This record gives sequence, C-alpha cells and structure tokens, in this order.
Amino acid sequence: MDNQRLIKDLLYEQVSRLAKAVASPKRLELIEVLCQSSKTVEQLAHDTELSVKLTSAHLKELKAARLVRAQRDGKYMIYELVDNHVADLWVMLRELAEERLLELQHAMQQLVARPDELKPVDSGDLLARAQRGEIVIIDVRPGAEYRFAHLPYARSLPLDELRQRLNELPADKTIVAYCRGPFCLMANEAVDLLRKEGLLGIRMESGVAEWRLQGLPLVVESLGQTLG
Repeated sequence: MDNQRLIKDLLYEQVSRLAKAVASPKRLELIEVLCQSSKTVEQLAHDTELSVKLTSAHLKELKAARLVRAQRDGKYMIYELVDNHVADLWVMLRELAEERLLELQHAMQQLVARPDELKPVDSGDLLARAQRGEIVIIDVRPGAEYRFAHLPYARSLPLDELRQRLNELPADKTIVAYCRGPFCLMANEAVDLLRKEGLLGIRMESGVAEWRLQGLPLVVESLGQTLG
C-alpha cells in the first residue's frame, strides 16, 4: 500500500471517530440536552433517564471525540458542548433522518402530530406576531435552560410550574409553547394542560438549536444581549 493511500485511510479513520461517537441513541440525546445549557453529570442522568455511571461512560466517549468538554465546579463536573457546530450536527443529522427514514416519519406522526402545530418554517412570522403582541410564546424548559438561551419575546414558564402560573397567561390570545425541539414532549404536555384549562395552546416544533441553525436571533441572558 503506497503512502498516499495510508494517509487517505488515516483521514477517513479520524472523521469516523465522530460518527462512532454519535452512533448511540443515548449519546445523541445527551447532545440534544446539552444544546440547551451546560449541566452536571447528575442533571444529564436525570434528563436522559440513565444511571450516573452509564451517563459518565457516554460522556467519556463524547469527550474523546472532542464533542463535549468538562470542568470541575467543587464536587461536580459540568459538561457542555465544545461549540455550536456540535448542536448544528445534531439538528442536521436529525433532519436528514426525518427526511430519509419512513420509520422515523411514522414515529413522529404518532408522537407529536397535531394539525395546528407551528412548524419551524413559520419562525420569522412568529417573531413578528409576538412583537406585535398577537401571540404569547412560552418556554416550558427548566429555568436554567431558558436563562442560557431562549427565543425572543418568550416567557419562562417551566412545565412543572405551569399549572400554578396559568393566571399569568391571557385568555384571549394564542399561547405558543416550545421546549427542546421536535423529540421533546414537554411542549406537548403544556399544550394539553392549556387546552384543558380553556386556553388556546399550540406547539412549536423548533427549539433553540433549530432556531440558531436557521440564523434566527436568540436571547442570551448571561450576556444581556440578543444574538443572531
């Protein structure tokens, strides 16, 4: 085998390290959760319904592929994505799978199908309507994820607080709920609750990772500014 062939094989082998790192349903879910904010191992284990030991093992693989990084904060290890390119990889991989895999399309229809959902293509119009006060956008993720980054004009109403805070929402406007993206069920649960209480709730499919990839603005409260 000549030297050029050896070099080419090495190049493909290095790229394949990323493919191997994300070739796990739970590692993909960990990436999706880390798109929302940095988290401890314990928080990630809770969000993905894994043991701390197994979560740590998956994070070790993602770290070895330079997809996540960690820093110690007292007795806790805090993990975050290396950069937004990792979030973009997740969104593009998921969108490609939705486009090509009939099994995924069928599962999505069963999981989140609603005839009146707002899709990501409506995002620009959504902002304009929210700015004019025609609709109310609520972010039903945990508060820490909202503070890390959220959609403009969105109010933080975490799912576990929503029932107690329904009086903060107008009865005469459409309430648009979003969470972590298309695979996340928190917005579905929020819409079900809103409708049971007589409010007009609809779900938006996009989360912050999808929003960012579209080049649309996000509010980062820690920086006190809007990006995008």
